[in-house]
Amino acid sequence: MRLHDLRPAEGSNKKAKRVGRGIGSGHGKTATRGHKGQKARTGGGVRPGFEGGQMPLYRRIPKRGFTNVFKKEFVVVNVKALNDFEDNTRVTPEMLIEKGIIKTIRDGVKILGDGELTKKLEVVAHAFSKSAIEKIEAAGGKAEVI
Repeated sequence: MRLHDLRPAEGSNKKAKRVGRGIGSGHGKTATRGHKGQKARTGGGVRPGFEGGQMPLYRRIPKRGFTNVFKKEFVVVNVKALNDFEDNTRVTPEMLIEKGIIKTIRDGVKILGDGELTKKLEVVAHAFSKSAIEKIEAAGGKAEVI
């Protein structure tokens, strides 16, 4: 097969409907727009969200609060998940992804204190809860903030 032999699959290429090209085309005169009315006019039609004068949905639903665009979104990992690692390991966010404990890093990784830690680990993360630091140090490890 050569480049000049390539053809689109049967029925995958559909010809565009050419409107307003004379009476013989079958799409002449009104050019498939019908007679008169808002949608027949140049620039006619209604804006997105318009519901014919009825109060649109985006104005009917209540609005409260605001979205903080500067919010940090941490991926959380509990201390009990760190038991998957061997003793005396330096645990980094990249290693957590390799092990499948987390999928992405987003704005950072935060270690929380749920569960028990039985291994001595040096944990490197963007944030820690107080209870997580206590449990890591109680097991003989170290918590390091990036």
